Amino acid sequence: MELTLDILTLLFFVAAFAGFIDAMAGGGGLITLPALLAVGITPAQALATNKLQSSFGSFSATWYFVRRGIVNLKAMRLAILCTFVGAALGAQVVQYIDAGVLTSLIPLLLVAISLYFLLMPKTQAQAGEPRLSEAMFALSVGGGVGFYDGFFGPGTGSIFTVCFVALGHYSLVDATARTKVLNFTSNIAALLLFVLAGLPIWELGLVMAVGGFLGARLGAKVVIAQGQKWIRPLVIIMSMLMALKLLWEQHQSTILAWF
Repeated sequence: MELTLDILTLLFFVAAFAGFIDAMAGGGGLITLPALLAVGITPAQALATNKLQSSFGSFSATWYFVRRGIVNLKAMRLAILCTFVGAALGAQVVQYIDAGVLTSLIPLLLVAISLYFLLMPKTQAQAGEPRLSEAMFALSVGGGVGFYDGFFGPGTGSIFTVCFVALGHYSLVDATARTKVLNFTSNIAALLLFVLAGLPIWELGLVMAVGGFLGARLGAKVVIAQGQKWIRPLVIIMSMLMALKLLWEQHQSTILAWF
């Protein structure tokens, strides 16, 4: 497809908005991925380009937590390794799926993740011993969620955070810090596979990365209790609308035939 100035400008602001709400409530990928698909990019290129732009934000957050000593990378090395392998496998598998199947699958995944955001309980810190050993957590959560992030991606950060709190009994701050580390790990692993396959649209991905970075910085400064009450429903509604739009485009002739 031809990358016009209008498309680049539009997706810059989409990424900025997604970065803004992602910093406040998570779910930015539920906006950027459908937007990439909506401008006519193939599913595989959309996944790869979305991974390119999201890697910058996850790196910035990871570096922030590491520099301030909130998270110890050495203590997380097994989870990092399992997440890297899982994400690399997910990114490899998605490249072997027929484009038509992937086009049909993505709207369904968007709906599923939107329902997850809608129905998930409020994340609260829990006291007590972790429910899983460090090794089992790394293999199941790191490997499993990493695979999902390499294969699709949106909602990964929220899933990681819920697992760290519910299964690892970490505080919300510690869970968020560890989530950013594993999110960056899965992002970079999937991106490496996508780059080797020549899938990312670099010009577009880098423009969106700048927008996402600026939006995230603004969102971090505007994190207030009232904000999350309307941001998350907005993410869900927009994601559902985009998923329905994609489904309509795929099956328009069949639906019209019914009438």
